Amino acid sequence: MIDRRMFLAGAGAVVLAAPLAAEAPQAGKIYRIGFLNPRSGQNEWDEAFRQTLRELGYVEGRSITIEYRWGAGNEERLAEMAAELVQLKMDIIVAAATVAIQAARQVILR
Repeated sequence: MIDRRMFLAGAGAVVLAAPLAAEAPQAGKIYRIGFLNPRSGQNEWDEAFRQTLRELGYVEGRSITIEYRWGAGNEERLAEMAAELVQLKMDIIVAAATVAIQAARQVILR
């Protein structure tokens, strides 16, 4: 299992909009997180991400929902998936690799 510090230091994930990180969960508010990853399927990094959120007081299904988008190695689809997350009006988008960061940034800055 990856510990939280290793995840935060090494994951390469970038938060592209950050109101969530600065506040404690508000009672009754369910934050929507978009998670964009060029790989396929969940792995130990994703679990470390969810664990870190739990440690900060954010619980999936209670105070947050996470919309996952997996590129399955098809980098050309990342911009399309990033656009879906923007269209869904996520409170925050987390991009899990440089190529995903670039795709999300292009969509957000249009």
